[in-house]
Amino acid sequence: MDPAEISDQALREFEEFVSVLTFHGLDVTVIDDTPTPPKPDAVFPNNWFSTHHDGTLVTYPLFAESRRAERREHILKKLAERFVISRHVKLESEEQHSRFLEGTGSVVFDHQNRIALACHSPRTDEQVFRKLCYELAYRPVLFRASDPYHNPIYHTNVVMNVGHSYAIVCLEVIRDDSEVNALRYLFEQHGKEVVEISLSQMFSFAGNMLQVRNYKGESLIIASEQAYQSLTHTQLLQLEKHSRFVYADIDTIETYGGGGARCMVAEIFLPPK
Repeated sequence: MDPAEISDQALREFEEFVSVLTFHGLDVTVIDDTPTPPKPDAVFPNNWFSTHHDGTLVTYPLFAESRRAERREHILKKLAERFVISRHVKLESEEQHSRFLEGTGSVVFDHQNRIALACHSPRTDEQVFRKLCYELAYRPVLFRASDPYHNPIYHTNVVMNVGHSYAIVCLEVIRDDSEVNALRYLFEQHGKEVVEISLSQMFSFAGNMLQVRNYKGESLIIASEQAYQSLTHTQLLQLEKHSRFVYADIDTIETYGGGGARCMVAEIFLPPK
C-alpha cells in the first residue's frame, strides 16, 4: 500500500471503530486533527494525556519529536467545555532532559487500588514515572520486559491490561522470576484473575485491550479484531466472566501505526459539568 492508501484505510478503520463503540452505548468524544503540521500518530491520544476522577489532567513528554505537535491546547479546551478540570499536571518539560513517559502507553493504571504499573524502556523514564505517582498519590510498580532479542518492550500497555477483576499479562516477556511472582501476588492480592497471554498473542495486541463501562453500566472490553481472534477458547471463557467483548477491524492502524485498540482511546474520568 502507498501512503495515501494507508491513510484512507486507517481513516475508514477509525470511523468504523467509533461507530462500533457508539453502537454499544459508549459516549465517544472525537476531535478532528488539523492538517498542519502533519500528525500521523494522532490516532493514539492516550500517549499524551490522561484524566483522573478528582479532576486532574496530566500531559506527558513524548519520545518522538514528530508527535509533540499532538499536544494541542484546543483539545484540552474542548474537554473543559464538558468536564471539570481542576488541576493540570504538566510533565512535558522533561523532554528537554530526554526523559519521557508516554501516558497510558507507558503507565497502566489500576485506579481502583491506586496502583500504577510500568515497564522500563526508552519511552518510560523511572524518574518521571515516580514523579507522576507522587502527583497522583499512586503506588508505583516497576518491572522489566523484553522481546526475544532482549529489546525492551516499548510500552507497558502492550504487555498488559488491568481490569476491575482481571489482569491480562504476557509474563513470558518479564525475564526476572521475582518480578513475575511479585506481579502475580499483586494481582491476586487485589482479587484479579490473571489471564496469561503468549508472546505471539502479545504481538497480536492481545495485551492492548481496555475495560470500559457504557451508559447502561455494562462492563465491556474494547479490543481489535486481531487481538480478539488471537485468544484461545479458554482465555475467552475466562475474560467473558468479567466483561463482554467489543471489537473492530483496525489491521491497518495496528500494522502501520504500531498501536492497538487501547492506544486509540484516552479515557475521560473527569467529573462532567
